[in-house]
Amino acid sequence: MKLLVVEDNLSLLESIKGILSDEFEVDTASDGDDGLFFALQGIYDAIVLDVMLPGLDGFEIVKRIRQERVTTPVLFLTAKDSLEDRVKGLDFGGDDYLVKPFQSPELKARIRALLRRSGAMDLDQSLKYRDIELRGKENDVLVKGEAIKLTLKQYELLEYLIQNKGKILTREQIFDRIWGFDSDTTIVIVEVFVHHLRKKLEPYQYHKDIQTVRGIGYILKPQEE
Repeated sequence: MKLLVVEDNLSLLESIKGILSDEFEVDTASDGDDGLFFALQGIYDAIVLDVMLPGLDGFEIVKRIRQERVTTPVLFLTAKDSLEDRVKGLDFGGDDYLVKPFQSPELKARIRALLRRSGAMDLDQSLKYRDIELRGKENDVLVKGEAIKLTLKQYELLEYLIQNKGKILTREQIFDRIWGFDSDTTIVIVEVFVHHLRKKLEPYQYHKDIQTVRGIGYILKPQEE
């Protein structure tokens, strides 16, 4: 699971990243403009977003990403505990609200709840697609009840495809999600890993479900659809 945290207090930003990094992959931004840029990529499972930011505030970021049909769940962080602010944040398209200061267990619990509501995570942190099951805590993969071995990047690629089953993912989205904006490799690596993942799934006839959308990217869905 990949999260974006947008917070202008750098010490708090690093603290939140440290709290969440044992469970999630975390990208960070410390101002509204960078936060909006990252959020618009559509590669995150959830966004933790401070309300008061330099440049664009959190409310404006959510308003803009919803206008662009980015549906990533958003947890607002704020020092203001007013009903007006909570209503405003939710009306703009936020999904939950957490008031500073907060305890790390509550932050994690609220993020997990967001992920469950969005369908990105089951109660047992597993993901399922047809007869494929990914067990998030152990990074185990079962296909028709049989365990298969994937590299970490192959696992992350399959996880991302399953989380977005039935949706077209561009090569750019996949590259940014799996390898990150600062990667030294090139986007060609996406095609290489899709090829290897298909080979791993071929004995179970699921390789054909990773369908190429010519000139755009890939979609995971049954071949007959």
